[in-house]
Amino acid sequence: MPSYRVFRLKENLRAHFRQLPHLSGVAQLKLRDYVEGVEITASNRYAAWQELKGTNDPLQIGDVMVEDGTDLFVMKFVGLEPAEWIVPEVKSLEAETMAATVSGT
Repeated sequence: MPSYRVFRLKENLRAHFRQLPHLSGVAQLKLRDYVEGVEITASNRYAAWQELKGTNDPLQIGDVMVEDGTDLFVMKFVGLEPAEWIVPEVKSLEAETMAATVSGT
């Protein structure tokens, strides 16, 4: 059975997430906006949602479930939708040095 790790959306961002319009396609999320939560095992993601529903800390709108460490699903009003983490672009020191040399600074 697959395992699911839950990431909880930070409370200060929850109201903003709830007001966003529903867009089709893969949602792009920032890891810094989430706090890692529990890990559960279930037959599928909706069974995991159902299992969490019966606890003191159910899955809420904006929360994320990561299936087997690879596939992300964000909880929206319409269900669990595919998502992905946005990976910040890392500038290399060499590229910055070349840019500074070219600009003359």
